[in-house]
Amino acid sequence: MTYETRAPGVEDVDALARLHVATWIETYADQLPSDFFTPELLERRRAMWDRIVSNPRPDRQVQVATFDGALVGFAFAGPPVSDGPEGAERELYSIYVSRDHHGSGVAQSLLDQALGDGPAFLWVAEHNPRAQAFYRRNGFELDGAHKVDPVMPDLPHVRMVR
Repeated sequence: MTYETRAPGVEDVDALARLHVATWIETYADQLPSDFFTPELLERRRAMWDRIVSNPRPDRQVQVATFDGALVGFAFAGPPVSDGPEGAERELYSIYVSRDHHGSGVAQSLLDQALGDGPAFLWVAEHNPRAQAFYRRNGFELDGAHKVDPVMPDLPHVRMVR
C-alpha cells in the first residue's frame, strides 16, 4: 500500500471532519454514550478543522494521510494548549487513523511528521491500550496525570510524556 502524507487544504475540511468523527466512533463507541455521536458533533469538527486549515500557524503542524485519494488519517501537534509537564514545548493534540489502515505504518509516518522525535507530551484515553502501546514504542511513558476532556466527559485521559 502506498500512502501520501501532506498538509491539508481547505478542500479537505469536509473529509477531515468526517474522518475525525468516524475514527472517534471506531475508537470510542464502546466507551461513550450513543447520543454523543450526533450531527452537531460533525458540524463542530467541521468548524474546528475549517479554522485550523484556513488559518495555518508556523508553530502548529497538521498532516493528513491519503490512500487512493481518500483521507485515512491525520495528526495535529503544536505548542502546549493543555496541562503539560513543566518545560514541555510540544503537544500532540490528536492523531487518528481509520481502523482499516491500522498496522500499515501510516500512524508512524503521521506522528513523525507532526511531532518529530523531540520532547513532547499527549493525552490519551485511559482505556485505549492500543494507542498507549503505540506511544510507548515512540518513547512516551505515563507520568501519573489524569484528566477528563470536556469534549468527552465520559472518557478519562492519562498523560504520556517523552
